[in-house]
Amino acid sequence: MPLDVSRIQAICFDIDGTLSDTDDEWAERVLKGISFLKGWVGEQRLRNLARWVVMEIESPGNLLYNLLDRLHLDDEASRLFNFFVRKFHPRPSRFRLISGMDKTLQTLAQYYPLAIVSARDEEATLAFLQQFDLTSLFQVIVSAHTCKFTKPFPDPILWAAEKLNVPPSACLMVGDTTVDIHAGKKAGAQTVGVLCGFGTHKELVCAGADLILETTSELAEILLKEKNSMPN
Repeated sequence: MPLDVSRIQAICFDIDGTLSDTDDEWAERVLKGISFLKGWVGEQRLRNLARWVVMEIESPGNLLYNLLDRLHLDDEASRLFNFFVRKFHPRPSRFRLISGMDKTLQTLAQYYPLAIVSARDEEATLAFLQQFDLTSLFQVIVSAHTCKFTKPFPDPILWAAEKLNVPPSACLMVGDTTVDIHAGKKAGAQTVGVLCGFGTHKELVCAGADLILETTSELAEILLKEKNSMPN
């Protein structure tokens, strides 16, 4: 189903792979761990290998969640996902903002109330926003500990919608993985999948994303173009 811009009253953003260039951060960590191979394979091949490792580690996680979902064990899968997110989510000392996202968020904040819906803990979530002076752009911040369950449960999006005083169906959830899309769909929100993180085009399509973008920074132009073309 195509995105219905006329329904959107608020936008919820994931952080990792959506606002933050997390895959590069993790790839750097892997690169350090395998740096002893540099003399044999060369630096560029080693960087390619590190990035491949990160993407391959993430893909089985999404595959397992989708498999359990098809077996109607999605609640069990979600609880397991929640456990690992809260216990083992990496905390980089410095974040990397996806190119163009500062201007994109500043533009969108003029037209929509914005919310963060992250599986990171509160400390890391706030650290990311403060590093890039983005905190003031978001009216609501939902971390892994805000609700009893985090994504892929719908609870964080439902909570954000309530605080923003809009119906969940009027929210747009933007994220890079099937976990983000499933959470949005279960909450009754529309969803946008982005390819600048860990999710693949095929995974996001299968999860039911209403729109898929190469990068999150494209969102403002697309939404405002559609918004301005609608009759008053």
